Amino acid sequence: MILVRFLIIFFASGAIAEETSEEQREHIRLSEATEVWEPEPKVIEAPVNAAPSDAVVLFDGTDLQGFESVRGGPATWRVEDHAFTVVPGTGDIRTKQSFCDVQLHLEWRSPPVDDRLVSQGRGNSGVFLQERYEIQVLDSYQNRSYANGQAASVYKQYIPLVNVMRPPGEWQSYDIIFQSPRFADDELMSPATFTVLHNGVVVQNHVEVRGPTRWIGAPVYEAHGCAPLKLQDHGNPVSFRNIWIREL
Repeated sequence: MILVRFLIIFFASGAIAEETSEEQREHIRLSEATEVWEPEPKVIEAPVNAAPSDAVVLFDGTDLQGFESVRGGPATWRVEDHAFTVVPGTGDIRTKQSFCDVQLHLEWRSPPVDDRLVSQGRGNSGVFLQERYEIQVLDSYQNRSYANGQAASVYKQYIPLVNVMRPPGEWQSYDIIFQSPRFADDELMSPATFTVLHNGVVVQNHVEVRGPTRWIGAPVYEAHGCAPLKLQDHGNPVSFRNIWIREL
């Protein structure tokens, strides 16, 4: 009797094990059906506090060879202490290289507070993707201005989700994901988009740009191709450093 019970348990266990094994093999087969092994992502290096190995370093702390004046000729903003600073009145500068879809990192610093300056007059500059689409640079630390023109706004289009400004004199960081607009002939097929992190905090979450960011008037798209990155001379000695860009 004991032997019979043993044989029943033995064969039953074997059947369960075989059934489980078949079930496992089926799970593996179904899993493998949705696995994609090619293409394998390119390996790059991402050192701490340095540009990724596949980035274009636009400013390495030494000179402005990667930039030019929008008026023609070399960029003449002041370079010192591994940063460069707007020289008011010299005009905007732009990269010599053109870009389409990018990841951009830069750090900027507004000058010390001048109590005579308020709102848009304090620490004003701008980062223009493709020379048309501006992420505002402004001293928005305890300095009220129109919300769609404060720091980290898509100028005159999108208010930042939060204000994470550090005090003037401290370095701020922007990390920007930009997808350029698509055109077919002269017709807009898809708008530009921005995702922006200010000091590591998401302040623009994949917003659709309505056209070039304008001080006056409604934005209207005009067909264009890849174009330079532009930094604005708005009359304030704003400083920049650690600028790199990755083409996407």
